[in-house]
Amino acid sequence: MCNEIYFIGVDVGSGSVRAALVDQNGHVMQTSVKELHTWKPAVDFYEQSSNNIWNSCEFVIRNVITNIKPECVRGIGFDATCSLVVLDKNGNPISVSNSNNEEQNVIMWMDHRAQAEAEFINNKGHEILKYVGGKVSLEMEMPKLLWLKKNLSHKWAEFGYFFDLPDFLTWKATGSQSRSLCSLVCKWNYECSTDGKKGWNENFLHSIGLGELVEHDYKKIGNQVLMPGEKCGGLKPDIAKSLGLVPGTAVATSIIDAHAGGLGMIGTSGESIDRNMSTRFSLICGTSTCHMAVNRNAVLVQGIWGPYFSAMVPNMWLNEAGQSASGMLLDYVISSHPAGIRLLKKYNTGEVRNHLRELLAKIAKRQQLNDVCFLTKDFHIWPDFHGNRSPLADPSLKGMICGLTINDSEENLALCYLATLQALSYGTRHIMDALILAGYKPFKSLLICGGISKDPLFVQTQADTVGLPILKPHETESVLLGSAILGACASQYFNNVQHAIEHMGGPIEVQSNYELVTFLY
Repeated sequence: MCNEIYFIGVDVGSGSVRAALVDQNGHVMQTSVKELHTWKPAVDFYEQSSNNIWNSCEFVIRNVITNIKPECVRGIGFDATCSLVVLDKNGNPISVSNSNNEEQNVIMWMDHRAQAEAEFINNKGHEILKYVGGKVSLEMEMPKLLWLKKNLSHKWAEFGYFFDLPDFLTWKATGSQSRSLCSLVCKWNYECSTDGKKGWNENFLHSIGLGELVEHDYKKIGNQVLMPGEKCGGLKPDIAKSLGLVPGTAVATSIIDAHAGGLGMIGTSGESIDRNMSTRFSLICGTSTCHMAVNRNAVLVQGIWGPYFSAMVPNMWLNEAGQSASGMLLDYVISSHPAGIRLLKKYNTGEVRNHLRELLAKIAKRQQLNDVCFLTKDFHIWPDFHGNRSPLADPSLKGMICGLTINDSEENLALCYLATLQALSYGTRHIMDALILAGYKPFKSLLICGGISKDPLFVQTQADTVGLPILKPHETESVLLGSAILGACASQYFNNVQHAIEHMGGPIEVQSNYELVTFLY
């Protein structure tokens, strides 16, 4: 007999796997994390191991259910980065570069090897590209598949299955080869158009030189497509035994990690807050930042992905923008500066950031400024060190720092850090303005979650730049909550995703830019 009902959310990020045990009210009861290994065999190449990822998933799931009766766990939801998993015809890992290490079988989302292939696809000008802002990104899967065919032609026939990482996880758990509509429409150019067309576009695949994927009813890329949260199967007996759970425990159709964060945040509520989801602009901030907006109507925006129907919230159109490097950029700014190198020998990254914020406050006080933002009036950063995802959609763009002097002090590093925060925030404003110009009504609030959102200066700078109140969920693990919501839906504890979002979303804290300034000082 179970006094409490639980669901498990599993989040595979860029650097780690996390799991959470979540109750039926959306409260995170237990969490666990395990770091992942990443290979960088060449410039702009980032590879991982699907075996390492899955073993880490098992590790964190076992940790969060310690002392919990297996029968009290009713459902599991998975989210992950939109990385490409490649398997041979027997379902075993096969290498995705000339490393010849079969364990290196995942091309990460941040891998930029396929720039020429993305340009080739874009030059075809196929009408389906209007659903990705007019240009396919080299971070999406079709350019990467084309790169594999072109550069590993001797192995192309050996490749048996291509999965988006979230779908690989549900396949490992259940044996189901179904795919998530979220992954396919957002990253695989799967058609789900405004005129009702739905499915793989055979003409598009042939036009870009990937016609082989049509063979055997799209076996290599999936021919059964389900909605996120829909039950895709139950835990296989051997997997259930390894995890310490009941065989057949419901497993939900997966979702991309950033979309899980959006799902976990968008149903939150508070006094005097407009609950209309279309008025909320969501930021999911980690290694990169994803910007999410939903609408009842399809809005085409140049340079911004989508609109995608039901990719995050059922029966709503999603537009997805982002910055390819945000947390990664902040880490780079610190670790590449002489003062940062010295500080990192004594402190971890979080402690260094705390130190820089304190230093900025001291500098502002010394200069008799009432806000640290004025410290960078002669110091500016263009943040596209890893290209521009949105709204310029140009992966070839480079970063820039203006205002450098011969100065390797901690104060100079603090200014670099502040200017980077400001540059990222201007990027958010640029994306938001592009959405509004294309047809979105002005947004009323900004939802924010993820690792960088723990930095109060980052949150303040975002609020100042967009001029909107910040909504921060009381439950800080929005991504894990989002995947757990899917598990709850798969178990049929809730009738639908909308009901689960509203019931498990929880309360929010509302912070205006003025309140955030006083919080800092």
